[in-house]
Amino acid sequence: METVYKIYCASYEHALLLVESYRKDPRLQEEILETLNATVPHTGASDLSFFLVMPVQRVTKYPLLLAKILENTPTSASAYPALQAAVRAMAQVNANINEYKRRREVATKYNKAEHLTLRDRFARLNTHSIAKKTTRLSRLFMHEAGIVAKTEDREYDDLEEKFQCVVSSVAVLKENVASYLGHLEAFLVPTPHKHELQIDEGPAQQYRHFAEYFHRTVFPEFKQRLDRLVCQPLCSLSDMLVGPQQLVKKRLDKLLDYEEIQERKSEMGSVTYDEEAATNTYLAINALLVAELPRFNQVAVQLLGQILCSLSALQRDLAAQVLHQAEKELEQMPHGRMPLPSFWKMVEDTLQQSGAQLRRHPRGAPVSLAPHQTLNPAEEQKVLSLVSKHGPDKLYQVTSNISGSKDLDLTLQRGQIVALLQSVDTKGNTSRWLVDAGGPRGFVPAGKLQPYCPVQSQQPGMQMPALESSTERRRHSYASPEAPRPQVATFTPAFQVVAGFSFAARSPQEVSLQAGQPVVVLEPHDKKGSKEWSLVDVNGQRGYVPSSYLVTVPVQESMGWSLPV
Repeated sequence: METVYKIYCASYEHALLLVESYRKDPRLQEEILETLNATVPHTGASDLSFFLVMPVQRVTKYPLLLAKILENTPTSASAYPALQAAVRAMAQVNANINEYKRRREVATKYNKAEHLTLRDRFARLNTHSIAKKTTRLSRLFMHEAGIVAKTEDREYDDLEEKFQCVVSSVAVLKENVASYLGHLEAFLVPTPHKHELQIDEGPAQQYRHFAEYFHRTVFPEFKQRLDRLVCQPLCSLSDMLVGPQQLVKKRLDKLLDYEEIQERKSEMGSVTYDEEAATNTYLAINALLVAELPRFNQVAVQLLGQILCSLSALQRDLAAQVLHQAEKELEQMPHGRMPLPSFWKMVEDTLQQSGAQLRRHPRGAPVSLAPHQTLNPAEEQKVLSLVSKHGPDKLYQVTSNISGSKDLDLTLQRGQIVALLQSVDTKGNTSRWLVDAGGPRGFVPAGKLQPYCPVQSQQPGMQMPALESSTERRRHSYASPEAPRPQVATFTPAFQVVAGFSFAARSPQEVSLQAGQPVVVLEPHDKKGSKEWSLVDVNGQRGYVPSSYLVTVPVQESMGWSLPV
């Protein structure tokens, strides 16, 4: 009886709020009245609250009725001892119900997660709250420093440890499921079934059919089942943990207050009314958690186990469905019925042939990109900007299309020019580089970038004979000036250094510059090694200029400067 009435009386206020919400719906209220008039017309009840209050009133009448019966029962009667025990039992039941209801009210007050803005938090500050938080913080520091002993409660500590383990497991599982689904979606980024392969038959068509089946049938069904059987229950379980988490956190705050009050009570012998209320609040929260956390932990672990079983079953079904379809497609392929030893022999022969072709390929051969194309003015301006910001040695070229699949990843086209900002990502992974694409910045795979080599534009009619070694130059140094010199090809540099700003020389060691004037950097530092000044050659005159006045820009030819893309 006590267990049933505890739950009913503690939920009575919530039931009244629910009835109040029914009154706002005229259609529902009319249906309730019709039902009451048809089933209990003699009560004259106008709503459900008339019936909801009856159990609350009845449980409080039991001690009064039993006490009245005991009063009218002779002490010599055989039922007198039993009536005495019944009166005491029902009085204790009412006391326990009231205490349970009080604990639930305290829990309801503190287990709501508040999402307050910074302004709301400042508005709540006052001298009392600041003093209380300061006392709690100093008490916590004394606990950590070992100055005062902590109040130990082995039973509660074990329950809280299990609860925090459940909270951590739910959070990790949510992250893992989201990551798993993200990896599946990234795997499905290629969509060969949406493009015409211009191949009528063969393995390519078999793979096309398999990809179409997986994209349009298998994965949508799997994603729908995963959301219904795993994601939604997991989110519901995560929401269920918010209330107890708030209560556990509030219990720690009230424990610090409780310890401070008990210490003051031992010194002074008494406490104030507010301190007594704070003590009762801590005892109520602690008792409620000790009573209900075991059941909550048990139910949460059961739900978590069911979610994990559902996830395993979904993965098993997915694998079976994919393998079944793959076997069907495999049977139609040329080597589908080939014996296993013959199949591995074919694989080894193919790998050996590919290895031989790779060995014949010259080492260090650059990646072959598309033919040179003249950049439009917008692209020229973007590359100019990259060079002026980062310098020509930071330029890299994309060797194949890049499709960004993670946050902060870039999507780039083959041949695009980027500038390297950092050769490592935020987690220290050297296979993902941070680059500037002339506007957006993000990470790209390092394996799909190669250093940008400027195009060397050879003058028409020129041939490129082998360059002489220094020994050969010395050998022919006695030749007469009139001897015909070998015709050596001239190369137009891809980049040149120009003056970004005008500069007026202030000493004989300096040289004047005009904005945009080409210069030749002889030494990127002065005689003391300082890089603030550079030794340059300007129209045959040598001198120092500020290094910050110099800008490296690509050479623009009359036919338009070109880059390999």
